[in-house]
Amino acid sequence: MWKSNHQVVEYIVITGHFIDAGWNLQKRVLSFMKVPAPRCGIDVADAILQDGLSTIKDIIFNIRESVKYINHNDARLKAFCDVVEQKRLKERKLVIDCPTRWNSTFNMLSNALKFKIAFASYKEREPYYNYAPSLEEWNQVVKVCKLLEVFNLATHVISDSEYLTANLYLAEVWKVKQILDKEIEDEDLFMRKMVGPMKKKFDKYWGECNMLMAIISVLDPRGKFHMVSICFPLTYSKEVIDENIKKVKSSFEELYDEYVGLCLEESTSSVVNLDDNISSSSQFNTSVVTGFDEIMSMLHEKEVVSPIKSELKDYLDEGIYVPNTNSFSALDWWRNNNMKYRILSKMAVDILAIPISTVASESTFIAGGRVIDEFRSKLNEESVEALIYGGDWFRHKYNVKKKSKANITYYNFYK
Repeated sequence: MWKSNHQVVEYIVITGHFIDAGWNLQKRVLSFMKVPAPRCGIDVADAILQDGLSTIKDIIFNIRESVKYINHNDARLKAFCDVVEQKRLKERKLVIDCPTRWNSTFNMLSNALKFKIAFASYKEREPYYNYAPSLEEWNQVVKVCKLLEVFNLATHVISDSEYLTANLYLAEVWKVKQILDKEIEDEDLFMRKMVGPMKKKFDKYWGECNMLMAIISVLDPRGKFHMVSICFPLTYSKEVIDENIKKVKSSFEELYDEYVGLCLEESTSSVVNLDDNISSSSQFNTSVVTGFDEIMSMLHEKEVVSPIKSELKDYLDEGIYVPNTNSFSALDWWRNNNMKYRILSKMAVDILAIPISTVASESTFIAGGRVIDEFRSKLNEESVEALIYGGDWFRHKYNVKKKSKANITYYNFYK
């Protein structure tokens, strides 16, 4: 859901995700249309982290106001630059955040830490500057950034819409769980108060087994069921660990059986069509199938059934795949092994294409902001929709790459 700054209407974007015949992950905008209020849904990560950051809201306020104060005019900026030079700091930019985005606030805090001594010295020169955090507050910022860095890395890993990330999700959730469990035991009361609400929401959200996330991880040949066996005991409560693992195994097998059935239908259909062609082209033009053709049909069906039933067992019994380099693509692996695992590779194509985050859809709103600017605020909904998804399809057709823009504002000290 999205609302333009220049119109009162709200829009919803619908995106389609699929893996093409060349085993490439594809995304297309299918619709960008007006919808009535109210909006619905919640961004879980934002909700968890905004609760946590409220613990240090006063510190965040001071750092944000410090950046604003220094960049208010050239005289203040020059004075701060002089301090930076005297302290021989390598950094040359200040970052200000978007208050509604936790990752933007994390960028601002982690960047401000690099100027910690400069802020303190600047305070001695500027009598009207009253926003410099104390040493104790800086120490709290250090601990908060250490925690948020785990969230930030996990977000970057799973939210890219240009390559496959769904198979990495379970491991990143496990990592987040680890850091929350560790920090809730921190000797610092401040950290325990901060992590408490975050952990409570995390445990509530992950209280039930996320079947899709688990099945996708099994389709990563580097982990298979070992990923589930390692991550589940550290993600879920002891009472439901075994039950959840059994659910994943049974669901995976049931899903595989469905694909086996579909493959058998396709194979049987192709054999019947072959026999029909033979019969129709025979000398007597009769519908009666010869004994030889009937036996061949049974043999073909038997040859199809036998390898299909053993695919799942073979895949799981084989050792995990250890790539030679750090660069690994699950799609490339399944493409290279699709003749060996004909059924499982079809499962992989369907399941790995499922987006694990909303980033791919939200990226369309950036384009929406450019289309519905202050000079085009009177565009009707039909024109907006045509421009948005029409542009998306043409970019893919002609392989036009969009220019990436930074999502933060920064200020260069030296021009």
